Amino acid sequence: MSELLDDIETLVRCESPSSDHEAVARSAEVVAGLGRKLLWTDPERIVVDGVTHLRWRFGDGPSRVLLLGHHDTVWPHGSLETHPFSVRDGVLRGPGCFDMKAGVVMALHAAAAVPDRDGLSILVTGDEEIGSPSSRGLIEETAAGCDAVFVLEASADGGALKCRRKGVSHYRVEVTGRAAHAGLEPEKGINAGIEIAHQILAVAALADPVAGTSVTPTVVSAGTTVNTVPAAASVAVDVRVWNEAEQLRVDRAMKALVPILADASVRVTGGINRPPLEEGSSSGLFDLAGELAAELGLGELTAASVGGASDGNYTAGMGIPTLDGLGAVGGGAHADHEHVLVAELPRRTALLAALVENVLAKRTPSGATNRAGESGTARR
Repeated sequence: MSELLDDIETLVRCESPSSDHEAVARSAEVVAGLGRKLLWTDPERIVVDGVTHLRWRFGDGPSRVLLLGHHDTVWPHGSLETHPFSVRDGVLRGPGCFDMKAGVVMALHAAAAVPDRDGLSILVTGDEEIGSPSSRGLIEETAAGCDAVFVLEASADGGALKCRRKGVSHYRVEVTGRAAHAGLEPEKGINAGIEIAHQILAVAALADPVAGTSVTPTVVSAGTTVNTVPAAASVAVDVRVWNEAEQLRVDRAMKALVPILADASVRVTGGINRPPLEEGSSSGLFDLAGELAAELGLGELTAASVGGASDGNYTAGMGIPTLDGLGAVGGGAHADHEHVLVAELPRRTALLAALVENVLAKRTPSGATNRAGESGTARR
């Protein structure tokens, strides 16, 4: 336990806001050093668009199990001064400890506990918090052909594993009108502010609360001065869905938006960012985790559906069995009260090690399904 806590402290004390590539590179070196100590080997350092990612691959054959995490955080420089690292009364605190530096350390310790790591890969990316723009291809490349992906994102409330995540799409709707003096001749203008208001109403109407689909206009911009008819306006749109059909429906509708005002124009950019992690992607692995938790005396596991997305959405979208939320138990991701429950760290690390070892040995739970949807053992 003491080594696990020391390693988490080492990583938390290296601030790594996603937007600072140099800070992320320094954090990557800390992760690499911890991995070298525990696994006796260096990772690949993969820099894409200035962002540093790390990958370990064990054995000469194809990867069959992937441990997936990220070492960037939402916390800006100086956060350690306002949110110092501490362990007190069984609670660990510090910026990024829950989301998800503890999970990264847990992955390394779990891998070190597996006697035969042949077929195991570990990928720690550096830009998950901003949508994984440089790492998506690397994630999909590394996950291809795997029997299982275990995501070290923090657990849901009460330690629940994340067995279902919403898919995410992001759009920007831009309107072009025509400027005119608002007092002298407003009738000669085409008011982009009014047009964007029409578009916002149209966008919001695409939501389907019954299906759990949210379509939310967020950042809005229009106009330049108080006495000018706005010539341009825009709105950002955040979309969350439980299934692929809804994601495609909204995508088609967003790209089919048309102007309401005569001579105005509308341009839509963006699209699907992460596909949904649907329940079928995780059910077999969750069953296996439940069996192993019982064998280890860890008690009954619970499952949760969450609106936020992770890199596990990408692997689930590839049809690869994916189980998320295997990292730290605690709460307060991205918030002032971010924390980790210390007592759960060795328990969850032991569960992760058992999952890796059993999937590498091709054990599946009774009734589990593989990627092709067939009952029986995992593919060989």
